[in-house]
Amino acid sequence: MRRLVLTVAILLTLAIPGQALARGGDYGFEGGTPAQQFQVRSALEASTFDWGAIPPRVTVHIGAYGISNSRPGHVYLDEGLLNAGRFSWATVQDEFAHQVDFLRFDDATRVQLTHALGARDWCYGVQGLAHSEYGCERFASTLVWAFWPSKHNAYRPADANDESAAMAPARFRALISSLLRR
Repeated sequence: MRRLVLTVAILLTLAIPGQALARGGDYGFEGGTPAQQFQVRSALEASTFDWGAIPPRVTVHIGAYGISNSRPGHVYLDEGLLNAGRFSWATVQDEFAHQVDFLRFDDATRVQLTHALGARDWCYGVQGLAHSEYGCERFASTLVWAFWPSKHNAYRPADANDESAAMAPARFRALISSLLRR
């Protein structure tokens, strides 16, 4: 009987990949309904990325912003987007990925990632490039796909030229893991 329980537990763990491995990090909310806050928590839990790698507490602002964005220590999420449910999860993860850049990377790391991701500039230092030509955007999109490779992920690449396909997921995860150990 004990062996059967252990076998069932292992099979259940394997049937739900990534969910148990994800860690949410340290964040708090300013605004938003309980349902919108639930979407943020669900988005972060869907990813296998360890959001605890972001050192200080991040404040998640939920409001009528029109567009989601972030700055160091603050993520701004549009309430209308969060009302879309699981469709919003990739954007939530994207804005938290920018927190990894802001709070964990130095200039040398950004140069390394710019080259590894095939970008032309790290983050809007050169004006007029397409969104996908900036390393910070390729990094965030690739992180979302590499750590949440789901058919439900709105950042799922349609082809090899998509922003989220800047690097093969396993290779990207290995690179990020090595960079975060520094």
